[in-house]
Amino acid sequence: MIPEAEKHRFEERGHLFLRWTRNFLFLTGFLAVSYVALTMLHAKLYQSAANNALDTQPDATNPPYPTAQLNASQPRTAPSEGDLMGRIEIPRLGMKVAILEGTTSQTLQLGVGHIGGTAFPGEPGNFGIAGHRDTYFRALKDIRAGDEIRVQTSTGLSTYQVDRLQIVDPSDVGVLAQSAQTAITLVTCYPFYYIGAAPRRFIVHAHIVRDST
Repeated sequence: MIPEAEKHRFEERGHLFLRWTRNFLFLTGFLAVSYVALTMLHAKLYQSAANNALDTQPDATNPPYPTAQLNASQPRTAPSEGDLMGRIEIPRLGMKVAILEGTTSQTLQLGVGHIGGTAFPGEPGNFGIAGHRDTYFRALKDIRAGDEIRVQTSTGLSTYQVDRLQIVDPSDVGVLAQSAQTAITLVTCYPFYYIGAAPRRFIVHAHIVRDST
């Protein structure tokens, strides 16, 4: 039989282990929630500042955020990852979000991203934009043919109309193929409510109907 004193020591060690485990899990959970909250706050503040920059200085040559130079009469300045390019709006869905250059994880936390190798807003060709299905592009689950898409940049406004929707495999890069027509393609993961890495991609194709850039 185990002596009473030794049995008591085992119980104390067990209680101590449980307390440390509980405190560790609480601290881990607190830090995780704090990180998510800070990330969301940072993104919200960025969106507010980006919208303000586009609304108050639409024709500025040096806006508060680095902006890709889209004026054809001037030499193009190659945008860097994370540079503010403009804003995309889908009025019927109540969606409005900043467009940044690139598609890294950090960039897509702040907004939606211009897909490298595709055209720039208002240019002939296919302008590709990627965004997360669980944040900025969640509204695309309700988009339909005929919806209006607006892209505001520092040089003007381009308006597109949705032609068709597609669901494709991630390997199908043909959806971003260049074309002679001025068009826009939105890309996000699918299904929208899938848990984990979604296996497919949801694609929105639209053509330009008005351009004031």
